[in-house]
Amino acid sequence: MSREDPHDLLAMVFARPREALAAARALLADGRGPYESSIARQALGILHREFGDLEAAIGELRQAVRLARRSGSADRETDVLATLGIALLQSGRTRAGLSALDQAAARAESTRADGTRADGTTRARVLFRRAGARWILGRHGPALDDLRDAVPALLAARDTVWAARALTLRGHVQLALGAVRPADADFRTAQDMLGPTRQEHDSAVAVQNRGVAAFRTGDLPAALALLDEAERRFSSLGTPMFDLVGDRCAVLLAAGLARDALEHADGGLRLLARLRGQATRRAELLLIAARAALQSGDPATAGERAGEARRLFARQHRAWWSEHARLIVLQAEQATPDAPARRTALGEAQRLATRLAGLGSPEVWQAHLLAGRIALALGRAGVAERHLARAADVRHRGPATSRAGGWLAEALRAEAAGEPRRLLHACRAGLALIEEHRLTFGSSELHALATAQGAELVTLAQRHLLREGRPRRLLAWTERWRATSLAVPAVSPPEDGELLARLAALRQAEHLLAQARQDGAASAAALERDRSRLESRVRSTTLQIKGGSRGGRERRDDDRTGRLLDALGGGRLAELVAVDGTLHVLLCGDGTVRRHTAGPMDRAVAEVEFARSRLRRLAYERDPDQGELHDLGARLERAVLGPAADLLGERAPLVVVPPSTLHTTPWGLLPSLRRRPFTVAPSARAWLRARSAPRPDGGRVVLVRGPGVAHADREVREIAGLYAEAGREVSLLEAGRSTAPAVLAAIDGSLLAHLAAHGTFRADSPLFSSLHLDDGPLTGYDLERLRRAPHHLVLSSCDSGQMAAVGADELLGLATALLRLGTAGIVASVVPVNDETAVPVMLGLHDGLRRGLGLAEALCRARGDDVSFIAIGAG
Repeated sequence: MSREDPHDLLAMVFARPREALAAARALLADGRGPYESSIARQALGILHREFGDLEAAIGELRQAVRLARRSGSADRETDVLATLGIALLQSGRTRAGLSALDQAAARAESTRADGTRADGTTRARVLFRRAGARWILGRHGPALDDLRDAVPALLAARDTVWAARALTLRGHVQLALGAVRPADADFRTAQDMLGPTRQEHDSAVAVQNRGVAAFRTGDLPAALALLDEAERRFSSLGTPMFDLVGDRCAVLLAAGLARDALEHADGGLRLLARLRGQATRRAELLLIAARAALQSGDPATAGERAGEARRLFARQHRAWWSEHARLIVLQAEQATPDAPARRTALGEAQRLATRLAGLGSPEVWQAHLLAGRIALALGRAGVAERHLARAADVRHRGPATSRAGGWLAEALRAEAAGEPRRLLHACRAGLALIEEHRLTFGSSELHALATAQGAELVTLAQRHLLREGRPRRLLAWTERWRATSLAVPAVSPPEDGELLARLAALRQAEHLLAQARQDGAASAAALERDRSRLESRVRSTTLQIKGGSRGGRERRDDDRTGRLLDALGGGRLAELVAVDGTLHVLLCGDGTVRRHTAGPMDRAVAEVEFARSRLRRLAYERDPDQGELHDLGARLERAVLGPAADLLGERAPLVVVPPSTLHTTPWGLLPSLRRRPFTVAPSARAWLRARSAPRPDGGRVVLVRGPGVAHADREVREIAGLYAEAGREVSLLEAGRSTAPAVLAAIDGSLLAHLAAHGTFRADSPLFSSLHLDDGPLTGYDLERLRRAPHHLVLSSCDSGQMAAVGADELLGLATALLRLGTAGIVASVVPVNDETAVPVMLGLHDGLRRGLGLAEALCRARGDDVSFIAIGAG
């Protein structure tokens, strides 16, 4: 800081906050006069405000006002008074804050008693601050009025940093009003202006705002990347940025990562509480946490957080925000199971829609949709039509996800009016928009999660086709939104050295953690934190991968179903469909599709869980009771297949396509499947794609033995002997050589890979499910980096075929990572495996494969009484 110009201290506050803190304290220690001391106190107040201690900030700023008044400088007093106004507002003292800002604006216009006048730059800065306060309060029109005066004045004065801040604020106000393009232009201009300056904080804010703009234009991978960059910059400055937390939560919600958003918002709230931070920020974070809880299926938590936010907004006189919190409260009430449709709720929703429209909220359509739903439940057809029509207007403007919401409103209108053609058109159009949105993602996780937004559209169409008795079209509509992420060609992650280093570091951390736990070392807790941090970074990097394909032209329903029936030949395909809590079986074969009712979906889920729990115990018995297994299988078969089990044909090959929530069914336990070749596929479309996967040149077989697997040495050596007898090329990676890089290099493009390695399924983060190798876990993220998937893969460890149900009807896990890359078929287990009895099954399987049998047929002949393993994909 220049001793001649103490104003440099204020410029330093955001550029180099640590230096500014030391310089302000040094200036006060020098015993300077009231003018310089006022600047130092103002700097300390801003620093306390930004770091969250608002009471300390207000104390410093009040001292700064008194010192400025003693100095006799109108500019000085006006400037500090405006800073105090913002701090008071952020502490929740809205009236006092606005009063201070209005006083500052009035002083900037008036002439002081000594004849001096606040200059134009000071006045523009005051108006900018007041505009910021009005934006916080949701008073967007008055905020733009202040900025119309402030921006030209700051630009004319060549006050670069403040002009850039004013343009940034104007961009945020325009975003709140739904004007995305003008906002983006303001953000970009501000960033260009800040480039040559040393204002590192403001430059970080500019990056953050570009992330917000990317989010509002629908480019979520770019938004996540920019917000990550902004967070790194703020961290290097040591500045907590709570609005960054809110921005990231909004992007995570749009990406379908509601649980992540809720955890992120809650983390921000905890930090804010520790720092005694801004009451305005607390209310905003509570609102975003409420949205996240509602989207993640927790209406009780959503209502609680939104209610608290609404009370805070009301005390802060923030009507715009308060009405949006009320919207979440009403949505949460209606999302509660068995919530009664009340006339009072309809009236509240109608009044809310009117208030949001008056505030110019881009979310008013959600209030109309809510009112329309309640009116439908009450049988108020005319009222429902009026509100749903208003909600449907949004289908022609705004981001893809909002437009899809508009098409949902249109579909509900058509259903209520009894117009099936219009209903299906609306459902089709809404799903097409969500698909367009999904294709911007390269991440398989985001691909799968984003489908949740189309679940109700699919249900509306399915419900209609079920009533109409159209099983062939019901199949086509089910396939339209089942395991769709596997139908999109995988996007190869870029050759990112940093990501590769993080994956390697993650393996090392996991390896060291396992050793520390085994030894009871005190370092285990620290290693677990390291692992979590590395997982977070790996996942964050992959979420930022952009989509690489817009997809091909969609086939007509009849074309797709006809192709499927032709491909089945003499076989059968059973597609299980849950509609409104009832499980149906669409049995395909002999050129027809027939529907059979299996029973309640909740009964099927309960029977699957019961069977899995019994099999976990039986897996460790040398000779499990076959009578008990048969009875267990019969119960399960009645629940998931119902009468369709008797219509599968004699030993005809079968493809089972369950909904994602039933994928973990131990299918080999069903009596009708015990002696039949069958394969399980995430969707009929995925089965067709896997069936046509090109066979690689050559016949390279890769066998991998992981550490600590009982009987694995015998297993891989005897399998190697089988292929050696047949003159096949075999690559054998034994214990000590089975590292992740070696395994990935060996299986890339192989005809057949067999991995005898322990596995771990991660329901919390399915792509971190892993196989344990000599240097640590081989995860789904590692497998996604393969250039060419192995044509066939055998995983002989426990639960290696498990996948998590996500999105509308999607799956994530090790198997999906490979199926998306082009693996034709996988043999794996969805229940615990008895390592000793699994060996003869594996030997029999490979004996059949080397003789030319398909996976499903070879497994059928090899498994005997084993019910652990299934074929996944094309078989």
